[in-house]
Amino acid sequence: MIEDPVVEEIRKYRAEHAAHYGNDLNKICEALREQEKKSKKEFVNFGPRLLQLKRYGS
Repeated sequence: MIEDPVVEEIRKYRAEHAAHYGNDLNKICEALREQEKKSKKEFVNFGPRLLQLKRYGS
């Protein structure tokens, strides 16, 4: 497998970021929500998409 230095750098940053929050996904998500609230950017949430069922043999 080819090692990509950019991918390795991203993985290193991701591991450090997760460790900062004790590898707790709930804490990471809460921190991201707080950043969104403090940001002056507008965030859009389209909600979940409903899947259309495919009928076979009709």
